[in-house]
Amino acid sequence: MKNIILVFFSLLSINIIAQEININKSLKGFDKYMSDVLNDWNEPGAGVAIIHNGELVFVKGYGYRDYGNKLPVTKNTLFQIASNTKLFTTIAAGMLVEKGVFNWDKPITESVPELQFYNDFLNSNVTLRDMLGHKTGISRHDMIWFQSDFSRKELFERIKYLEPSIPLRQDFIYNNLMYTAVGYSIELRTGKTWEEYVKENIFIPLEMNNTVFSIAEMQKSSDHGVPYNEIRDTTLLYKIPLKEDGAGVGPAGAIITSLDDLSHWVIALMKDGKYKNKAVIPTSIINETLKPGIAFRNSDLEEKGYKEKLNSTYGMAREIMIYKGNVLTRHSGAMPGFHSQVIILPYDDIGIITFSIGDHGASLGNTIIAYNLVDRLLGLKQTDWNGRLLADHFKRKEMGKKARAQVGFDNVKGTSPTHNINDYLGTYVNEVYGEFIIGKENDSVNFNFRRTTLPLQHYHYNRFDTPNDEILGKWSINFSVSPQGEISTAVISIDEGQVTFNKKIDESLSSPEILNLYTGTYEYAGSEFELKIKDNRLTMLGTTDEVLIPYKKHIFKVEKFDDLQIEFIQKNNEISGLKYKAPSGIFECKKIK
Repeated sequence: MKNIILVFFSLLSINIIAQEININKSLKGFDKYMSDVLNDWNEPGAGVAIIHNGELVFVKGYGYRDYGNKLPVTKNTLFQIASNTKLFTTIAAGMLVEKGVFNWDKPITESVPELQFYNDFLNSNVTLRDMLGHKTGISRHDMIWFQSDFSRKELFERIKYLEPSIPLRQDFIYNNLMYTAVGYSIELRTGKTWEEYVKENIFIPLEMNNTVFSIAEMQKSSDHGVPYNEIRDTTLLYKIPLKEDGAGVGPAGAIITSLDDLSHWVIALMKDGKYKNKAVIPTSIINETLKPGIAFRNSDLEEKGYKEKLNSTYGMAREIMIYKGNVLTRHSGAMPGFHSQVIILPYDDIGIITFSIGDHGASLGNTIIAYNLVDRLLGLKQTDWNGRLLADHFKRKEMGKKARAQVGFDNVKGTSPTHNINDYLGTYVNEVYGEFIIGKENDSVNFNFRRTTLPLQHYHYNRFDTPNDEILGKWSINFSVSPQGEISTAVISIDEGQVTFNKKIDESLSSPEILNLYTGTYEYAGSEFELKIKDNRLTMLGTTDEVLIPYKKHIFKVEKFDDLQIEFIQKNNEISGLKYKAPSGIFECKKIK
């Protein structure tokens, strides 16, 4: 007990001795610094906000929110804050913990039985804290949601297909889909969408009146950011499309806000959940987000000898570290063209928000500006974050250029596809990632995946590649031939591994009316077996059921054995029997019922 009291008074004393900040003195030369770093990184624009003593004491834009039209960044410019959305979702979930709807540390399936994971162990053990602390062991699988039109419900239902990469709670694996699932769980238990719940319980009480959830809403404002990037291997800037991935993944990264609005949120986090002396967020929830969950290596120290940031841990939507002897919490956010950082030094009563435009200068928004401000406001010797990271940036840029110059290193010359090009055309489907289409327009073959359309050219054998597009990337598709000699599957490297897409058959072959034609009892050499519709699929009942997959009219494949086929025999518009076709021969069975 004595030790606990000593620790308490130690923390209290740290809070009491927090010094008043002389903004003018601390920020002397900062405007020139910003001009220099924006120039060094060829960044269009950035924004900075500082919170102290419960107030927004400094807010300023630098450069342009719209580089093409030379429109300046202001305190009201709307930016996509991406993963800085996650703390809003965590706080919203915490409000339901306070009401007894959720529990931080009991299996989430007790509160949300609709949520199913890959296996029973995960169903019985994964907690809300695991999901919000990135401790489930499930890899990111970002291409499930990125640029997709999957609804939040559809993404929620795909969680059950995601096999863990490592054991539960063994290490930190960032996962946007877990936040999506938590957001949909809020909807399931409250009857309100995540957006409605967050707006009602957080935005409105905090007077975040200009904060929105979608690109469409953002574009209604006359003051919003426009993303620009460098053209690869040059310093020329070009406007990139605004990226919105639909409402599905919203709880992980949909919030769009301004420096001014977001300062209200930071004030509440720093003032035990109060804004303008009104309690908005229970202090207990804020404290829960700061409880250490997973510890990170001191990789900067181990690999480069840098000692500024030490002993980082991750709580829920917040990283906690020691920065030059000071407790610091942070989280960054990144969407194509937009980068953000929110830093709070709780025992120094300092909050910092930084925004920047441009992926090539992502380090500005999430590291360089923010930590330079920390040094200035705490009166510390300024670390040359800009010099360090700029040198690494130019090295990566040069390495990327050299790497792309060596594309085609494994190409086998003089090979041809096994089939006529038309045999590769069609729709390919995966139960988790959805569909892509191999189409043909005039003499050009195209790869169409969600909002990506790129020309597809033969590489070697049954491999076809797209160009390495500046925005859409490079895709390599490897087609496979079935035992029957037909193009049947396509394999693409996505996320953490190779994903197989099956060539889609005519959907009408799976209709209940068609499948019912084949049900009944069949006889073979005195033995009987039954075909029945089970879980909407034609199934051969037995000690282990065999699922039959429609292939062509009256022809099915056995799900577990690609080299087996069942062809039904039709006489006088009725199914009279079937042929079981295997590599060893053809076996005929008569339908008797």
